[in-house]
Amino acid sequence: MQYCFMDIVFATNNRHKVDEAQAILGADFTLTTPKDLKLFEEIPETANTLQGNAFMKAQFIWERFHIACFADDTGLEVEALNGAPGVYSARYAGEEHDPKANTEKLLKALEGKKDRSARFRTVVALIIDGDTFYFEGVLNGKISESPSGKGGFGYDPVFIPEGYDKTLAELTSEEKNAISHRGHSMRQLSEFLNNHIC
Repeated sequence: MQYCFMDIVFATNNRHKVDEAQAILGADFTLTTPKDLKLFEEIPETANTLQGNAFMKAQFIWERFHIACFADDTGLEVEALNGAPGVYSARYAGEEHDPKANTEKLLKALEGKKDRSARFRTVVALIIDGDTFYFEGVLNGKISESPSGKGGFGYDPVFIPEGYDKTLAELTSEEKNAISHRGHSMRQLSEFLNNHIC
């Protein structure tokens, strides 16, 4: 049996995301963050697409350290809002990146709308040896009338996945990882790393 151990940088300082990714990638991969590399400056994400932002963040790390790295960008795309907040999901209610304010603004925008269907979409950009690879995961569902649940982060308390009667914030981390958009994209990343790198 072949074993593969690899250090790889995840271009985020969001501990939730790091823990989620580490659980999916498994023990063969050790995830480090920009802070671990003593990089404290803000990583830019000013592209107008999820793929563009993911690439921009990964490239930021690659250009400074030339080590294997990946970044993700996730958007909540709501049907009745023409795909908004989309690429602006994290700063929907302002540059403060306030999840509570974002959620409140979303629920306000959906008041009186019958169609509450939505999807989370995550794009991961991986850079290894200067080559870039992309992986995408989607989770379909709908927006609830009000927040529910203490787990997860971001819009999780108002997003009910297709086939479920509770929000992402009410699922265990194992249940969420099994179906989530980020889980799908991270499993594709894991499969690629194990098949093409190890």
